Amino acid sequence: MRKDLLQTGLFHAIRAFLRVVDSGSFTAAAEQMDLTTAQVSRLVSDLEKRLDVKLLQRSTRHRILTDAGAEYAERCREIVALMDEAEAKASGTASTPSGRLRVQCMTSFGHHYVAPELADFCASYPEVIVNYSTSQYFPDLLARGVDVSFYLAESLTDSGLVARRLGTTFAVVCASPEYLQRFGEPTTPAALSEHSCLRLINPSITPEWRLTDGQGPVQEFSPQGPLVADTPELLLDVAVRSAGITLLPLFSVIDAIRDGRLRRVLPAWRSPDIGIYALLPSRHFMDARTRAWLEWAERRIVPRLREDAAFFTL
Repeated sequence: MRKDLLQTGLFHAIRAFLRVVDSGSFTAAAEQMDLTTAQVSRLVSDLEKRLDVKLLQRSTRHRILTDAGAEYAERCREIVALMDEAEAKASGTASTPSGRLRVQCMTSFGHHYVAPELADFCASYPEVIVNYSTSQYFPDLLARGVDVSFYLAESLTDSGLVARRLGTTFAVVCASPEYLQRFGEPTTPAALSEHSCLRLINPSITPEWRLTDGQGPVQEFSPQGPLVADTPELLLDVAVRSAGITLLPLFSVIDAIRDGRLRRVLPAWRSPDIGIYALLPSRHFMDARTRAWLEWAERRIVPRLREDAAFFTL
């Protein structure tokens, strides 16, 4: 009961206001705070009455900060960060991971690297509850209340997020043995234009196929074929069924190549390096559960990245 009393008042209203600003809607803020939309709207309204100033311009679809609201939000972020840090240190959570950790990950990467190790994290940190979700798209951490996201890209745009580089990977060209037996095996990147290509397209990579042998310039061309998809798993299944040649991240195809369902094509060529990043909201204070997740990733996932890359480079 005492805790419930402490979760009301000015500081509670400030948190609600910042959630609305970051998520762009009262509904999203309410979901993140486990409140109703009406409750969040009332908190912001009460805050505006207290300050006697308009913080948000409301319309049917948009919530736009006023000049006073933007300045107030900036100051409030500093206060909230300091309060969170003070509470964590006072309660011991600065050193003991606990609470809910919201994680987002690209589907194929998570299936290959995160899922097999996740039981270890849960056993190591029993007081942490992991909310795990997948997305192929650049994460909107603030809007969705995500604490950390694993994201792959050749380069990152300036998003305002904190990015920690975990390593690199690359994509390889491959096809089923049956396809290559029927249609022949290309011996140069240019020869790929004569084949049915299965294309992976999502915001983290270019729609063109870019290949390098580490010696000369990067070769680039626009592949043509019967299928375009945003998930490697679907293209892998179709490639195994001899529908064409595909360029996929090495972790998506390594098992199929090992067991002979796929064969690497143009083994001297691969994509340029793809960065693997842990993305975090832009803030100074990192709670213990997020820190534990990143340390666990360094300990359990990063070595596997190196092992898999070595399989294709030895």
